[in-house]
Amino acid sequence: MAKIKVTQIKSKIGQPESQKKILTALGIRKMHQTVEHEDTPQIMGMVNKLKHLVKVEKL
Repeated sequence: MAKIKVTQIKSKIGQPESQKKILTALGIRKMHQTVEHEDTPQIMGMVNKLKHLVKVEKL
């Protein structure tokens, strides 16, 4: 299965609590941190909710 890299590029300050929890669930704790995940529908759904806060790269 393909992998994706998710990088936080914008602050979570001022965002709804649900979006902050999604960032935590993805394993992102601070700005400009990058994590790798499998390209599953569940992960892509989470990334879609945060498309204004994160940058996604396909590997």
